[in-house]
Amino acid sequence: MRLPLPQFSNNNRHPNHFAEVIETASCDFLAQCLDPEDLSFPAMPPFGSWVCSIDEESANKMFAVVFHATTMPIDSVHRPVALGLSLQDLREEQPQIFAMLKTEFRAAIVGFEQGQNNKIYQYLPPRPPQIHQAVHRCEAEEVLKFTEEFDFLQTLLSVNGAPVEALSAAAIRDVYKLRKADRQWLVEAGRYLSVLLKDDYDRLRFILNQIHP
Repeated sequence: MRLPLPQFSNNNRHPNHFAEVIETASCDFLAQCLDPEDLSFPAMPPFGSWVCSIDEESANKMFAVVFHATTMPIDSVHRPVALGLSLQDLREEQPQIFAMLKTEFRAAIVGFEQGQNNKIYQYLPPRPPQIHQAVHRCEAEEVLKFTEEFDFLQTLLSVNGAPVEALSAAAIRDVYKLRKADRQWLVEAGRYLSVLLKDDYDRLRFILNQIHP
């Protein structure tokens, strides 16, 4: 059974620090969301949202896109049962339930910013973030800088164990919103996808149909 993360005070936590790496691999990492201070469930990051984590030894900042998230009991033996209560009723009658659940998510690494020169690379870093490294929600400025190029889309289309067409569309929608509906950027992203999927029109159409300008 995976042990829960140790609990520390949130007073000195970076406002965007919301999770911690608990399993890591070359192409992706698994993170556990930190428990909120109040009686509520940890905020599950949206599908296709952008997160980052810094490898403290190399100072490389890894950029990743969330492709799977789940909330489950810390104790894998006892499954939750339906109680027929609202969240407010749970807080009043069963407050211990919030301490018995954990939220985890897996994110695909799509590139990194090198710590030495702050240059962006849209390919896998020399090594992923290490265990117990902090995971942050990306600042809008970080995502805008990273997505000036489109090679990350090829990485998203090859993520194992994910609905890659839906993932690519969700990531594009997120960036498009951050770019305040920059239609030129959206057109360029569509052109890049059309090159990647020039031999698979059905997949291309499926992705484009999920992007709403």
